[in-house]
Amino acid sequence: MKVVNVSSKSQLKSFIDFPHDLYKNDKNYVPELFIAQRDMLTPGKHPFHDHSFIQLFLAYEGERIVGRIAAIYNTNHNAFTQANDGFFGFFDAIDDQVVVDTLLSHSIAWLKEKGANRLIGPINLSTNDSCGLLVQGFDRPPVAMMPYNKSYYEKLLLASGLKKFTDLLAYLVIRNNLNDRSVRLLGALENRLKRSDIKIRQIDKKNLKREIPKIKALYNSAWDKNLGFVPMTDEEFNFLAKDLSLILDPKYCIIAEQGDKMVGFALGIPDINQILIKIKRGRLFPTGIFKLLFGLKKVTGVRVLLLGVIDGYRKMGIEACLYGTLIKNAEGTKVEYAECSWMLEDNYLMNHAIEQINGQQYKRYRLFEKVI
Repeated sequence: MKVVNVSSKSQLKSFIDFPHDLYKNDKNYVPELFIAQRDMLTPGKHPFHDHSFIQLFLAYEGERIVGRIAAIYNTNHNAFTQANDGFFGFFDAIDDQVVVDTLLSHSIAWLKEKGANRLIGPINLSTNDSCGLLVQGFDRPPVAMMPYNKSYYEKLLLASGLKKFTDLLAYLVIRNNLNDRSVRLLGALENRLKRSDIKIRQIDKKNLKREIPKIKALYNSAWDKNLGFVPMTDEEFNFLAKDLSLILDPKYCIIAEQGDKMVGFALGIPDINQILIKIKRGRLFPTGIFKLLFGLKKVTGVRVLLLGVIDGYRKMGIEACLYGTLIKNAEGTKVEYAECSWMLEDNYLMNHAIEQINGQQYKRYRLFEKVI
């Protein structure tokens, strides 16, 4: 077996395509779009590379690829947390301990050269991207922008000396089993908020240039205490916003504001994995683009990606209004389910709020750590 540093376009293509072969008989596997993965992993294409560093590794047995991993040194994370952490992500491998041990050892060696003294992962660039190892809930495909992996990965990582850092939870809300109390109380809650000059509205999609900077400021404020949080740069936020705007439905992008100040925000996105699961090897061309464009109208799921309120405005009923508005706006549509993810396992307030609307915790993702 040998491990090579990915340095050419052909090696990058092999790095991105390896999971398609590994999971080819897995009915729940959803291929990532090749173009999106290529841009994400290419310096000059994705703004993450403007401030941080990444090294991709491929493991071979003869001519056959048997594993991949990315070593990630996030300088913005370390500056914000005053830590010296290194990360690993884009991790996939056959069920072979030697392969996994070797991939991790190469990643650790590279990260130690950067000065890291702890390894955390899997995180696919940063916590603003997909992260966590699926350890519970292998019976359904992942929803949009959530990871998926083989069930044996946990065993291999533990045997390599990693241990649990924290768990991230995903809740499933089925429309037919929904507690609609927040919808029934929505009018009264909104009237109470109006007395504090707080109103709930949909995003103005025609004026995204005006909306996005305010949403970014709210995001970096409302989520700043979350474990693993790293403030997004203007370039990173704009990059993400541009991608999401292609599938954005204003009905599921809800803003709470007091005057001109945004104080709360909720974002739901269509579960486009219902479409991507049918796009072979993540290639949009020649036919995948049509599946994506025409499939959006048939999507029956939503992922509630973000829901937060800035400090000083919490426990006023804004959270309930945001949830209630999302639920109300789904009435009369094809939406049959929503996933609320991800939630930190110790975020008892938000987890309880989801459970109150009959959300069921059905998937669990784990972050691992190791002193290096």
